[in-house]
Amino acid sequence: MNDDDTNQQNHGNAAFTAVQVMRDAPVIPVIVLNDVAHAVPMARALVAGGIRMLEVTLRTPQALACMEAIARDVPEAVVGAGTVRSAADAQAAARAGARFAVSPGFTPAVGRACRDLGLPLLPGVATGSEIMMAQEEGFHALKFFPAVQAGGLSMLKAWQGPFGDVVFCPTGGIQPGNAAEFLALGNVACVGGSWLVPGDALAQGDWARVTELARGAVALRAKV
Repeated sequence: MNDDDTNQQNHGNAAFTAVQVMRDAPVIPVIVLNDVAHAVPMARALVAGGIRMLEVTLRTPQALACMEAIARDVPEAVVGAGTVRSAADAQAAARAGARFAVSPGFTPAVGRACRDLGLPLLPGVATGSEIMMAQEEGFHALKFFPAVQAGGLSMLKAWQGPFGDVVFCPTGGIQPGNAAEFLALGNVACVGGSWLVPGDALAQGDWARVTELARGAVALRAKV
């Protein structure tokens, strides 16, 4: 067994494997929140549209408080932490109620921290060497980042041969117009995208729009 299968302690509700996080829906939203008041209605809007795996990035001072609010008030959502770059990030995210973690790159220290915490981790990789390093540490469900900038569809197709046992979540440059092409690849379980939670929709409290964007993301599966 590898860490994708075994790193699953209970974080408040049911535990998930990294692969289950990736296969729950076609898109994992990459969410940047600057206002804690937006966290709960945003999460409810995404869940209403069929998206429950929510990656809240650690890019703002409010991120941890937003995770706490979602974990407390939206039990049907599964809040995760994005932009996890250190063991301290992983520990803080777990305390805030995160139930999975996503990192822009990979280090063994971050992998060990998430393993110790029971947090399923989607480590970021952009090269063959990074994939091999992650696999040596037991990770086989990986985030390809930045996907479009690092080779996009061509790179993922090239990796199918030497890394046929790896599944990817391409993130970075993924939009509604190209998401289906990525999802059609056999080694892609889902994509990561920020378009589900536009900044102007957050600012305006346009939760109906967020729900509609989530429904469109779920519908991508039918196009593959």
